[in-house]
Amino acid sequence: MLTPFALAAVIGAVLLYPFGQHSAPEAKPGFTRNPVDGAVVAARTASCTTGGTSGQGAGGAGSCVLLRVELHSGPASGRTIEQRVPDEPTTPEFGVGDEIVLSYSGDSPRESTSYRIVDYQRSGWLLVLVGLFAASVIALGRRKGAASLLALTLTLTMLLGFMLPTILSGADPLLVAVVAAGLIMFCVLYATHGVSARTSTAVLGTLASLSLIGLLSAGFAALTRLTGLDESTSSLISALGHDIDARGLLLAGVVIGALGVLDDVTVTQTSAVWELHHANPRMRWRELYSAALRIGRDHVASSVNTLVLAYAGTALPLLLTYKLSGQSFGDIATTQDVAQEIVRTLVGSLGLIAAVPLTTAIAATVVLSENGSRRVDDSATHSEEQRAATSGVLDVVHRAAAAGSTRAVLGAARSRRGSRSRH
Repeated sequence: MLTPFALAAVIGAVLLYPFGQHSAPEAKPGFTRNPVDGAVVAARTASCTTGGTSGQGAGGAGSCVLLRVELHSGPASGRTIEQRVPDEPTTPEFGVGDEIVLSYSGDSPRESTSYRIVDYQRSGWLLVLVGLFAASVIALGRRKGAASLLALTLTLTMLLGFMLPTILSGADPLLVAVVAAGLIMFCVLYATHGVSARTSTAVLGTLASLSLIGLLSAGFAALTRLTGLDESTSSLISALGHDIDARGLLLAGVVIGALGVLDDVTVTQTSAVWELHHANPRMRWRELYSAALRIGRDHVASSVNTLVLAYAGTALPLLLTYKLSGQSFGDIATTQDVAQEIVRTLVGSLGLIAAVPLTTAIAATVVLSENGSRRVDDSATHSEEQRAATSGVLDVVHRAAAAGSTRAVLGAARSRRGSRSRH
């Protein structure tokens, strides 16, 4: 059952990937930068009346922070430049020793006006966090943990190496997301849990639930007239220079976002069915299904709440902004930005709810079918052993009977010789 879907995912990836094409259009102003690393060596309060690339600019008034930055990379590496940043509540605080990233533009690498402070350097501590995460996963999961890290690497490869460049090349975002989800589903689940009937059951349950999510998200996005044109998507379209299906991009996000939670639910349900059957092999299909479904209800209840909190946490600044507008909850919920999060959350939750009975039913059928074939093999082996044991017993009986008859004949002969001697 799974082979056609696996082949379809591979063939779809080959057909959609932009071989020999640039995955991104020509660079647009504001979307590209030449990053330069630097470190703050001095900081003091100064006026914003002199020239600078940040703050209120030349001729302006107000309070700024004057930073002296030593460049560690770029065409003027080793040189110290000055940067002025406005002293405002929304401006990040910079101090001596801070490692920062600057954006370089222009043809004068020695001029301060060619640089602009854009961010902090975070690569060092992020690598420490990644190392701590990987060590924790391997320490607890051991071989399974290492397999899960391999699966995570495969997922990032699919997203960064296939999905993003293919969408940027102009392909349908929803179709690309479906193909990418199929590749991720097959690669990740089999890499993490091994090739077995149990893993295939989880894959089949994930595939069925993901198909339902795709249909529901497409239907309700059309019914609620979601365009997907939020601020970031509009900026992306203007930078690309060609049309892109904004609603398809929204639906692609729904599919990819739901896949991770679906993997968790389907694998858990499949494992629950297998363990219940292992604990009591005499359970019938209905008993096994009901017992596993009770476990799934608790899992779904917590997973749905997790989905809602995850989306609420992501959209928290947006929700606070709408709250300050004085609008009612109904007005806020029906706006484009909030409504698409509501559709995303509820459609994903419906997929999770459907995944539990679907996966449980498939798993119960598969595990009992596996057990039935094993019972047939075991009964055949047992019959052979019984026949071997029976034939062995019969041989012993025959040998004993033969030995007994021989002893009886010899005993009778001895008794006859004894009677003759007495006479």
